[in-house]
Amino acid sequence: MPAPGAPRTFDVAVIGGGMIGPAVSLGLLERGLRVCILDEGDDVLRVARGNFGLIWFQGKGFGMPRYVEWTRRSAMLYADFAAELKDSTGVDIGHARPGGLELLLGEDELAHRQHYLGQIYQQGGGANYEVEFIDRKQVADMLPNVTLGEDVIGASYSPLDGHVNPLFLLRAMHTRFQQAGGTYLPHHRVSGVRKDGDAYTLDTEGGSVSAPKVVIAAGHGLKTLGPPLGLDIPIRPQRGHIMVTERAQPMLPMPISAFRQTVEGSIMLGVSAEEAGYDDTIDTATLHTIAARAKRTMPQLGNLNIVRTWAALRVLTPDKCPVYAESDSHPGIFGIASHSGVTLAAANAKVTAGWIAGDPPPPEFEAFTVERFHDAPA
Repeated sequence: MPAPGAPRTFDVAVIGGGMIGPAVSLGLLERGLRVCILDEGDDVLRVARGNFGLIWFQGKGFGMPRYVEWTRRSAMLYADFAAELKDSTGVDIGHARPGGLELLLGEDELAHRQHYLGQIYQQGGGANYEVEFIDRKQVADMLPNVTLGEDVIGASYSPLDGHVNPLFLLRAMHTRFQQAGGTYLPHHRVSGVRKDGDAYTLDTEGGSVSAPKVVIAAGHGLKTLGPPLGLDIPIRPQRGHIMVTERAQPMLPMPISAFRQTVEGSIMLGVSAEEAGYDDTIDTATLHTIAARAKRTMPQLGNLNIVRTWAALRVLTPDKCPVYAESDSHPGIFGIASHSGVTLAAANAKVTAGWIAGDPPPPEFEAFTVERFHDAPA
C-alpha cells in the first residue's frame, strides 16, 4: 500500500480519455501492463463527442505515403477490433466496411478531386491505392434509394471506407478498459509532469500519479503539456459542424463523405472546416451552407427535419498528418496527435500500444516525427 498522500503508481499513465487514449490503453493492458487514464470532463474541448464516425481511407496521406499505409492498416484491423469489443462488452459499435463515396458536383469538383487523388497515387509509386472514380450511373446503381441532384456527375469510391457509431466506440473502449483492470480517473486534469527518480509524477486536481511511461493523448491539451517535456507539437483547432435529421427509411447503404445514415435511421450531415480558433459555438450561416449542399446533392434530404446540431474542434497538425513521437529530452514521454481518432483506433490499440510498451516502432512512424515541422525550410 502506498503511504498516505503518495502518488498512485502504474506502468503507464495515459493523459486523455477521448478516442486515442483509450485505444492505446486497451493495447497496453493486453500486454500485461498496469495502466491508468487521466481524464478531465465532458466540458472540455473533446473532439470525440462531436465525431462523424467515418473510417476513411480515400484522400488521406497527401504528401505523406506512410499515412496512406497507416490508414490502410487500421482499416484492415477494424473488423477484428470491433468483434473483440462486442464479445467482451456486449456493445456493438456498428462497424461496417461497405465502401464509401465522395460525391462530386460539377466538372470543377471532379477535376480537383482527380488531381488531388492522382497526386496521392503517384507519391506511392503509382500502385496499391484502392480508390477509383465512377460516373453518375454507377453512383445511382450503388444508391438505388437515392434521387441524385442534377449536378452530381460522379464520385470517387474506395472499398476500404467504412463507419462506426463513434459514441458506442467510445463507450465500448472505456468499458473494456475497466473490465480488463484499467484504472479510469475522471476529473484528473494534469497540471504538470515532472521527473521523479526512475518515473514521472503527474500532478492533478485529484491527486498525484506516478509512472515510468506517460502517453500524452490529450488533444488540444498537448499545446501546453508537450513543450516543457520536449514535445513541441504544433497543433491548431479547426471547427466542424454536424447536423442530424429525423429518422428516415433506409436510403444510404454506405457512408458518403458528407452524409452517413445511422442504424437508427437518422442521417448525419456535414462537414464544415472553419478557422475559428477555439470557438466551438454553432454558426447558423455554416449550417445553411451544409443544408443547401445536402439538398443540392440529394433533393429528398430537403424533406427531412433537422433535430439537433453541434460543432466541435478538430486537432490538426500543419500537414494534417499524425504525430507519434517519444521525447528525446524526457525518455518515456510519448505524444500522439491526430484528427483521425476513429479511423486509427484499431491501429492504435493493436500496433501503437506495442511501440509504447517497448516494441520497435512500426515503419510508418518514421514519417510521423515532430522534427518534420521544425526541420522544414522556412
